[in-house]
Amino acid sequence: MVKPLLLDDRLGTLPDYPFARLTALLGAPSGPGATVMSIGEPQHAPPPLAAEILAREAGLWNKYPPATGTEAFRQAVAGWLGRRYDLPAGLVDPDRAILPVAGTREALFLIAQAVCGRRDDGKPPVVLLPNPFYQVYAGAAAMAGAEPVFVPSGDGPTGLPDYSTLPPALLERTALAYLCSPANPQGKVADTALLERTIRAARRHGFVLAADECYSEIWDQAPPPGALSVCATLGEGLSHVVVFNSLSKRSSLPGLRSGFVAGDERVIAAFARLRSYGGAATPLPVLAAATALWNDEDHVVANRDLYRAKTDLAERLLGGRFGFVRPEGGFFLWLDVGDGEAAAKTLWREAAIRVLPGAYLAGTGADGRNPGQRYIRVALVHDLQTTETALSRLGALLDG
Repeated sequence: MVKPLLLDDRLGTLPDYPFARLTALLGAPSGPGATVMSIGEPQHAPPPLAAEILAREAGLWNKYPPATGTEAFRQAVAGWLGRRYDLPAGLVDPDRAILPVAGTREALFLIAQAVCGRRDDGKPPVVLLPNPFYQVYAGAAAMAGAEPVFVPSGDGPTGLPDYSTLPPALLERTALAYLCSPANPQGKVADTALLERTIRAARRHGFVLAADECYSEIWDQAPPPGALSVCATLGEGLSHVVVFNSLSKRSSLPGLRSGFVAGDERVIAAFARLRSYGGAATPLPVLAAATALWNDEDHVVANRDLYRAKTDLAERLLGGRFGFVRPEGGFFLWLDVGDGEAAAKTLWREAAIRVLPGAYLAGTGADGRNPGQRYIRVALVHDLQTTETALSRLGALLDG
C-alpha cells in the first residue's frame, strides 16, 4: 500500500487564480489576432537604460547577491521616496527601512507570514482586504493561517474601504490590512484623509498597513498621496506602515522582477529574517539597473503620457456607457456590463478580445454577493491604435 501524501490543507481554501479561471472559461489565448486586455502586463517599450546596464554588469551574474541588496540601490530608493513624497531627511533609513524584493507579488504574499503571529486567545488573526482586490492578498491571508475579511467600500465596487469604521473588536484581532492605491482594478486613489484614518487605526489597534502603491506613477490629473507622506505628517516615524512598489508598471519592466518594500523598521527587520530563508534575492545586475531607473524620471513621464492618451481615448469611446469612470490612476477600466462572465465570453467569441470578469477579482461579502459580478476589467496596456480598435469593437458588441 502506498501511503498518501499529506499536503497543506490550507491550499484547498484558495480559489483558483483569476487567470486559471479565465482559461477555464475561455480556453487558452491563441491566434495572432487576439488582443489580450485581461492582464496588467505593460506592452510599452522599456527604457533602453535597463538593457544597457544589464549588459554592462554581466560579470556580476556569477555572484550571489545579498538579500538586503546594495547600498546604491537602497540609497536610490530612499532618494526617490524623498523626492516623490517630499519626505523629511532621515525619515526613511536606507539601511534599516528598505529591502529589495523580486517583484511585489512575492513581497505582498510573504508579508502576511511575517506579521500574522499567534494570538493568546487562540483565535486566528484577521487580515483585512479591500473588495474587489488583488488576489494575492487573499492567498497570503489563507497561507498565513489568518482569517480574511473582505471589506467593501461605502461607495460600492468603484471605491475604497475605510477600515477605521470597522468594529473595534474586529480591529483588535487584525494583524494586517492591505490597501492598494491607485486601486487594482478600479483606479481609485486613497486621499490623504483616508490614509490618515487608516494609519491612525493601525497604530491604535496594533496592526500593519501594507500599502500597495505599485501603480503610483501612472496617474491622471495629480500624483496620488502615499502612505509614507502621511506618516511624515502624523509623526511617530513609519510606525505600523510598510509600502510596496516596483518597476513593473512605472518603468514597463514586469520581467525584471524588481521592486522594494519600505517602512517600519521593526517590520522590515522581521521581513528580512523571513526572506533570508525563503525569499528570492535580487541579482546584482538587476539591482544595478534598478538603481539607475529609480534615479531617472524622464522615462516615467513619457510612460505616463502614453497611458493618459489611452485614457482620453477610452473616455471618448466609452464615456457615458457601462458606468465608465475615468480612473484616477493605473491603467485599468472597470466597466459595469451587467454580467462580467457573459461579457467576457462574448468579447472573446466575437472579437478575440480577452478581458477579465470582475467576479474573479472579488470575494463574496457578508451579504452573499460578489461586488465584481457585474464588471469586467480591461487593461489599457497596448499601443494607441490597438487600444482604439479593441475599445471600439468592445463598445459595439456590448451595446448590441
